Amino acid sequence: MSLHRLASLTMGVPDVQPTIDYYADFGLTHLGHGRFATTDGGEQLRIVYSPNRRLVDVAIGADDHDDLGRVTGNLAKLGVFVQQFPEHVTAIDLISDVRVTVNIVPRVSQKAQHPTPYNGPGRFERTGARAPGVMRHDRVMPRKLGHVVIGSVDYEATRRFFVEGIGFRESDHIKGEGSFLRCSIDHHNLLVLKSPVNYLHHTSWQVNDIDDVGRGAYAMLEDNPERHVWGLGRHFAGSNFFWYLKDPAGNFSEYYSDMDCIPEEEIWKPEVLEGVQGLFSWGPPPPPSFLHPEDLAALMTGVHGPKS
Repeated sequence: MSLHRLASLTMGVPDVQPTIDYYADFGLTHLGHGRFATTDGGEQLRIVYSPNRRLVDVAIGADDHDDLGRVTGNLAKLGVFVQQFPEHVTAIDLISDVRVTVNIVPRVSQKAQHPTPYNGPGRFERTGARAPGVMRHDRVMPRKLGHVVIGSVDYEATRRFFVEGIGFRESDHIKGEGSFLRCSIDHHNLLVLKSPVNYLHHTSWQVNDIDDVGRGAYAMLEDNPERHVWGLGRHFAGSNFFWYLKDPAGNFSEYYSDMDCIPEEEIWKPEVLEGVQGLFSWGPPPPPSFLHPEDLAALMTGVHGPKS
């Protein structure tokens, strides 16, 4: 796959400073001026002002100029205007109003963690010691940006823009409701959902394992229980563990670990999932506010809803 990573995104929100404070609490490294980095991915989030919460732009990593040429040609076939620069190309999906930049950037290098020793029936990998997960006291800091989820007023058109134009691949579909797409070996880097309004649903951030999913959420909720949205659980599409929280602008943020991996040479057959089948394999059912965010009506009228 010539595309190899979800490099960064820009999030537009009405309440910039409270949202900046939230993502600093979340474990991202604040570089100043609303810019944040992860431990492995470098600068991956920028928070700017927007009258309504939305995904302003997203950057995708590519290997070389041949990749940029393919993207440019594919978008031209769709009738999409492309701005060309020496090391990147930029285009706008006119449906979702998201600007996409494909950059020539290095691939992410992640240092492997030591496998967590596990005790189970007939399996004793850890003896005479407590589990490492309960002995950790360091702050949870996301390793990289994993995926972003957006609502589109014409999700089929937005899907075509990303698949036929940018070069994403399809991993799974929610019947009549959305598509899981990837630009790396992760199961998905983008989920496009059918929606009455264009908006940012959530961003998802990789941590080391299920213990860090739980520890990260616990730290976020200890003094702010109102941040809780949904978790702990395990998705079906992607198979990852998850826990969702809500930022002050109404966007959801997810800690995740153990995502399905789809190398280019491996055959993967996308499934069409019914209803909430793709949302979780186990855990509490998703709350109504996750499926249909409470401020959608306000977003449709262009009026910012009550602060979270």
